[in-house]
Amino acid sequence: MTKPAPKPHRGTIHLEEAGILSHQAHPGDQYVLRVQAPACAAKALPGSFAHLQCDPLLAMRRPLSIMRVDPKQGWVEFLYKAVGEGTRLLARRQPGETLSLLGPIGVPFQVHPERPRPLLLGGGVGIPPMVFLADSLRGNGAWQPFVVMGSEVPFPFQARPSQFLVPGLPEGVIAAMPLLEDWGIPSRLASLQGYPGVFEGYVTDLARAWLQGLTESERAEVEVFSCGPHPMLAAVARLAREFDLPCQVSLEEFMACAVGGCAGCTVEIQTPDGPTMKRVCVDGPVFDARQVFG
Repeated sequence: MTKPAPKPHRGTIHLEEAGILSHQAHPGDQYVLRVQAPACAAKALPGSFAHLQCDPLLAMRRPLSIMRVDPKQGWVEFLYKAVGEGTRLLARRQPGETLSLLGPIGVPFQVHPERPRPLLLGGGVGIPPMVFLADSLRGNGAWQPFVVMGSEVPFPFQARPSQFLVPGLPEGVIAAMPLLEDWGIPSRLASLQGYPGVFEGYVTDLARAWLQGLTESERAEVEVFSCGPHPMLAAVARLAREFDLPCQVSLEEFMACAVGGCAGCTVEIQTPDGPTMKRVCVDGPVFDARQVFG
């Protein structure tokens, strides 16, 4: 009898007591949480997430996208917005406390050398995976990423004018994320809130302007990566189709177990054999945009 193929996520998810190193509050009920979680930090890849126990008295964990890791120092960092009971309890946790962490979980983004101009589009709490992906590409001259971030609440950082000239963008759109600037990666911000130096519109509108400013040969080197609310991802998928570009999206979904057991986070995926249901937690959260949005 043939043994079933091993599950790709078996042996890669770790349960550990993570000590809170820092927990910073930002406008708009946003928080940056850094924890000591060496097992997770050693295995996490861009697109991975962790399942955190927000409070000892709350049984259900919450999935949070990983924003940064340092495998050598063993820390993992998250950006999240306090929107419900779990994340509001998490927001009260203080440095020096510990929380139970299960991770890293999920299929990560896959970059391709034949597409050396990654276009990274993050919206709201979809920003963290884009920062993680950008971090993985920095310092390698073969990659020329461009990052666009959108938010309808104040950005969880103090934007500053970019040092990088990016052709094709509207005049005056100069606000950038300082961390990416320090990494040597050009970025721009988009919002409908009228923030100074920020593009007035959606991330897809700004991305379209950038794509139109590229030559045909340059556009052939672009691959799109995105995470954010479902309507935004649908718009990103349409943009990728418009320019005939490959596109990977990271889906946000409510989860119970987050390790594939409960099948509570399933979504319909299109395959050559017809539609099928896939679990966002372990079959994703990263999928080919064409499989999700057609």
